[in-house]
Amino acid sequence: MPIDLEQLSKDELQKLKADVDKALKTIDTRRRAEAKRAAEQAAKEFGFSLEEVLTGGGKGSKGAPKYANPADPAQTWTGRGRKPNWIIDALKSGKSLDDLTI
Repeated sequence: MPIDLEQLSKDELQKLKADVDKALKTIDTRRRAEAKRAAEQAAKEFGFSLEEVLTGGGKGSKGAPKYANPADPAQTWTGRGRKPNWIIDALKSGKSLDDLTI
């Protein structure tokens, strides 16, 4: 469908440009959605969600715990972020982080 741009008025050219811009934007949106579906399918084939693959283990993955509360081994800390109260209490009582290492 060849278009003779020389025969179009300025208003027609601006309308054509707007239509082309809109079409390009919808193509990008559609292709992005197709790429996301393909990536989700590929991750699913390996038993993961796309989010798990992108974040390395799930949203907000904390990492492996390095320290455990001797009084309650279910309480753990990775060594990152704010120290839990049980760590603070243990340090105040004379224990070292080495004493709490898993």
